[in-house]
Amino acid sequence: MPDEAPDLAPDTTPHDLVSGGHLVAKALKAEGVDVVYTLCGGHIIDIYDGCADEGIDVVDVRHEQVAAHAADAHARITGRPGCAVVTAGPGTTDAVTGVANALRAESPMLLIGGQGARGQHKMGSLQDLPHVEMMTPITKFAATVPDTARVADMVSMAFRECFHGAPGPAFLEIPRDVLDAKVPRDTARVPRAGHYRASTRSAGDPEAVEKLADLLVRSERPAILYGSQVWTTRGTDAAAGLVRALNVPAYLNGAGRGTLPPGDPHHFQLSRRHAFARADLIVIVGTPFDFRMGYGKRLSPTATVVQIDLDYRTVGKNRDVDLGIVGDAGLVLAAAAQAASGRVDASAGAGRRKEWIEELRAVEEAALAKRLPLLRSDAAPIHPYRLVSEINDFLTEDSLYIGDGGDIVTFSGQVVQPKAPGRWMDPGPLGTLGVGVPFVLAAKKARPETEVVALFGDGAFSLTGWDFETLVRFGLPFVGIVGNNSSMNQIRYGQRAKYGAARERLGNTLGDVPYDAFARMLGGHGEEVRDPAQIRPALERARQSGKPSLVNVWIDPDAYAPGTVNQTMYK
Repeated sequence: MPDEAPDLAPDTTPHDLVSGGHLVAKALKAEGVDVVYTLCGGHIIDIYDGCADEGIDVVDVRHEQVAAHAADAHARITGRPGCAVVTAGPGTTDAVTGVANALRAESPMLLIGGQGARGQHKMGSLQDLPHVEMMTPITKFAATVPDTARVADMVSMAFRECFHGAPGPAFLEIPRDVLDAKVPRDTARVPRAGHYRASTRSAGDPEAVEKLADLLVRSERPAILYGSQVWTTRGTDAAAGLVRALNVPAYLNGAGRGTLPPGDPHHFQLSRRHAFARADLIVIVGTPFDFRMGYGKRLSPTATVVQIDLDYRTVGKNRDVDLGIVGDAGLVLAAAAQAASGRVDASAGAGRRKEWIEELRAVEEAALAKRLPLLRSDAAPIHPYRLVSEINDFLTEDSLYIGDGGDIVTFSGQVVQPKAPGRWMDPGPLGTLGVGVPFVLAAKKARPETEVVALFGDGAFSLTGWDFETLVRFGLPFVGIVGNNSSMNQIRYGQRAKYGAARERLGNTLGDVPYDAFARMLGGHGEEVRDPAQIRPALERARQSGKPSLVNVWIDPDAYAPGTVNQTMYK
């Protein structure tokens, strides 16, 4: 018999080797990431090479903050995590604001940052900074990849952490030599799609859900606030079904806007303060007791308060609650509706609320009637209420509305009503200006068939507006409106209130910038509007242009939104 073949060493010929950058791309592909947002740098180019092989689009922007904001927006729009790739040092620090915004907005995204080679650790290599230490406070997970064979494994680990509790961002630093090195394929763990993350969806404690159902049935004056987690969990159908089945008035906050369409008998907007002062049951779903909620102090002290949230740490924070439920908003609300349907007096309880619904509707109508003259104002300079009213009328069932600004977007929050779920985007509770252009970029890249309408304050647009050119370069049309008062007006109001008219213009006044000309210079469509009657025709022309557009609307600099006037920081 011939001798047995000797044991052979693993085949390490070049075709059996894989680089760190290609392992990043394979892990992104396994997660379903189909686009990365980036600004190039020598530390990270092997990731681009891997993305090209895996069919992942590389969208290059003009500032790393834009890349991070776009990754945040991609997650919100698609329900899948977004990804931004930036170089070391200033590339990573430029992205900090976008990551911090994603943290407060509970948006799952991964930022990958470059780093100098391990052999140059602490030697002062180009763009060397302690990235992980800087990112740890504003992420759910931050780590350095220590070895090329671990690259894909740690990318999947970061994605798992993005979905632990309430979603949020993660950060991975990959040294240049780790990224560029090649290892045998069989030494690198590449997680299989769908096999390395468990579902985090939970319907909550069944006993607590039963209690909620009982409270909803027995209440005479209930009110529900649907926050961003209703959209995050894609629970809008369950949320709408519950209030319709049990005849409960609902208020919508953040990305929860659009859960109910305008005109729905259970959709309320202008009577929230009255409802929260008079209700006997208040259910807060997927939004914290933060500054937007007066830290919980705006709720009636005698009401029974229920809070539903993905994050255990949020429930009962800043205000005691009578019932707290940790779980997926959609699943919890569906379970509560199902439990309530079995109650003998469910229909009778809903019927008792006729007077309560009518009371709130009367408050809504009175508030609208008081505001109507400003919504229809023919004054010049244009009143902000007239501008946002025109935008609201311009939106279609398909339009996705993005708000980026201070005072002007505060005006829009009281008037603009998206007509379907997932059709409203704003920065979230961090209040970051400059999200508009990157949000448009991600929205049009992820949903090219969707019309995107974005309202900018002139100060907000200035922060990231150069990436308007990126929209032109990639052929991503949208309808953009700049509410131009040549001021950072939300801050100007506060300075006037605290220090008087003599100092109201200190540090907050901008130049009279023709943003329409800026749009045309970069290859987009631009128009200027000074007559309120010309707002709608200009918007229609922007829609028909098929280009990225800016309609520069000159608005009254001495008109302030009620939300600006009532901000507690100025009291």
